[in-house]
Amino acid sequence: MKVILVFIILFIFSIALISKKLFEEPSGVSTSYEQEFINELAENAKLIEVKYSVRPSVMIAQAILESNWGKSELAQKENNYYGIKGENPSSYTTNEFEENEWIEIDAQFRSYNSLFESMEDYAKLLQNGTEWDEDLYQEVIEAPTYEESAQALQTAGYATDPDYPEKVISVIETYELYKYDYDTIEQESKE
Repeated sequence: MKVILVFIILFIFSIALISKKLFEEPSGVSTSYEQEFINELAENAKLIEVKYSVRPSVMIAQAILESNWGKSELAQKENNYYGIKGENPSSYTTNEFEENEWIEIDAQFRSYNSLFESMEDYAKLLQNGTEWDEDLYQEVIEAPTYEESAQALQTAGYATDPDYPEKVISVIETYELYKYDYDTIEQESKE
């Protein structure tokens, strides 16, 4: 009788473990839409990185964050995947962190013809800076790690969110976007 009872308990325990594994979503696993979006961003990021020296992992993570996986109104209507402000007859509501609180503001954002054009303009902004400070984002470009690049974005004022570096790093690590940086490094070392 004890053998049967032990067998039943082991059987129930095994079923519980198997069902937990079946329904548990592992971290870093993305939906097919997310993976397709990452693949499209990565393809463009590798091309842009060669010309502008912007780290692909950071470029991809920022596009994911700023455009909500390409689903934001700004990305859908204006092909603006980085939340870059500029002249445009249309304005959009955005959240800004000012004086220790989140506020909504209306702002004008740049408009692009394609995802690639948005990514290239973002890379140009980091490489060339702004009208008032052409070296504003140099530390982002020159940082030896994606973590330091993310922190340099915050230091330079790219985003008002005080948690922005952590969010960029989290996206990079969750989706293993750092592998796109290594692809570029490996390619350069082969040449």
